[in-house]
Amino acid sequence: GANTGETLQERSKGKDVRTSNIVAAKAVANAVRTSLGPRGMDKLMQMPDGEVLISNDGATILSKMNVLHPAAKMLVELSQSQDIEAGDGTTTVVVVAGALLDACSTLLSKGIHPTAIASSFMKAADIATSAMRDMSRPVDLADREALISAVNTCLSSKVVSQNSDLLAPIAVDSVLGLLGDDASTATNVDLRDIRMVEQMGGTIDDTELVNGLVFSKGSTKSAGGPSQVSQAKIALIQFCLSAPKTDMDNNVVVSDYAAMDRILRDERKYILGQCKKIKKSGANVVLIQKSILRDAYNELSLHFLAKMGILVVTDIERTDVEFICRTLGCTPVAHPDSMTADKLGTAEHVGDVVMPGSGHKVVKFTGVQNPGKTMTVLLRGSNDLVLKEANRSIHDAQCVVRSLVKKRALIAGGGAPEVEASLRLKDAAMGMTGMDSYCMKAFAEALEVVPFTLAENAGMKPIEIVTELRRKHATEGVKGAGINVKKGVVSDMYELNVLQPLLVSTSAINLATETCALILKIDDLVVVA
Repeated sequence: GANTGETLQERSKGKDVRTSNIVAAKAVANAVRTSLGPRGMDKLMQMPDGEVLISNDGATILSKMNVLHPAAKMLVELSQSQDIEAGDGTTTVVVVAGALLDACSTLLSKGIHPTAIASSFMKAADIATSAMRDMSRPVDLADREALISAVNTCLSSKVVSQNSDLLAPIAVDSVLGLLGDDASTATNVDLRDIRMVEQMGGTIDDTELVNGLVFSKGSTKSAGGPSQVSQAKIALIQFCLSAPKTDMDNNVVVSDYAAMDRILRDERKYILGQCKKIKKSGANVVLIQKSILRDAYNELSLHFLAKMGILVVTDIERTDVEFICRTLGCTPVAHPDSMTADKLGTAEHVGDVVMPGSGHKVVKFTGVQNPGKTMTVLLRGSNDLVLKEANRSIHDAQCVVRSLVKKRALIAGGGAPEVEASLRLKDAAMGMTGMDSYCMKAFAEALEVVPFTLAENAGMKPIEIVTELRRKHATEGVKGAGINVKKGVVSDMYELNVLQPLLVSTSAINLATETCALILKIDDLVVVA
């Protein structure tokens, strides 16, 4: 027994770590599995501070989950990277990764080496993504109907799916508005240029796309200024319309009334001087940035501005300044002396609008030239949960349009691409030898978890449906055959307009495979306290 090397005894630790990693990651995948697809369930999460959150978006659910196991944390990060890359398919990517890990544990128990599995899986992922590329159809960004049907597919699994006739065009138009006229040349869109303003009250049906700008609060009218201004010239000021104050805490002791009057008079004169400078530049709408050090405005300054017929909006957040400047074409002014006419932005009409369904007023800017190409979506909802979920859903929908800008191809939904890729992999595995072919078969079977779960969540018999899908793809060659959740049958997804961007599916498979290979290659867990 002298030739038994120590390495053989040592291997058991690596096996245990791997098993525990796979089990933990599978547990996370199973947690979001039921929220996949149009018939998926939603999760209700309670935050530590007692706030309640309802969501169907895989990335949101996982990021709020308190995951302890390091390997399970990798799956959370995986869904977030899919969120950044494609924006949609965050649940799919976790479910696929879970299925791949499940396949790995079977292969490992057969004694195949982890690195061999990982390299085969990487090859398999390449074949699968190329199979998806072959079945995809090119899309033109000018074809609004195709974009809307892709967005409808994305919204079908969300809480707001019954409002998708309204929200889908909003999502498409808001992204296309960012591209402007040269839609055919763009390669990416920055979704931060779309501003979401949430307003309680009304229903989701009242949501609208505003070509211009909306503030979440009304204008400041304590001094009786105008609330509607046409042909507005807008100044965005960052200085304070109030009496100057020293940097340190100070108090002035005034003994007689004459001195006191003089102080007040000087204060009035100072503020009046500032207001006159604003008026002189020709501005008739003033936006005042929030200030921390001292009051950004006081009753006096509002009174002067109101007398001059200037509409005032106060408490502009620091973070919104850049967005406002790009929308209105104005330049922020940091000192009253630099108030000149060239720093003003213009709008055809600025005014308070009363929101239907609640007594709340918002300031709306319409007819802006919009040099920086920005869009504003005014979201309405009956309560906080609905608003937040609608916001996330519209964001997902905008991401779908963005993926189409990045990669202009549409692919069938309803589990069709996964089945097609799975078939291609099985064919490829036939032509290979040894372990590669074995691992590829496992990968192919793991991909079928997506149609399987879709069918299961819709309350159909998953095995029958998936078998029928395979038959359609293999014998009849219907590449777009997928699960029709509404009728509970298999039908051609291209005819039903159930489409999704190619980028969502390919990036899901690539990211899931990478994560799986990462987890496989870990053979020891070192806790550094």
